[in-house]
Amino acid sequence: MTGIREYEAVSRFAQQAGTVYFVALFLAGLIYAFWPRNKEAFQRLARLPLEDDESDHV
Repeated sequence: MTGIREYEAVSRFAQQAGTVYFVALFLAGLIYAFWPRNKEAFQRLARLPLEDDESDHV
């Protein structure tokens, strides 16, 4: 029966560690996206599809 207990312990640890890891990754992404220094770059990239580039026309 110790095999099942060990499996459950490892499984529980992996679930908790994975949750903490992905929450930290999500928060890092949010911090990067809302960092004031990145605002201009994101605004420029948001306008990019709307700009007309004559060199692409045939």
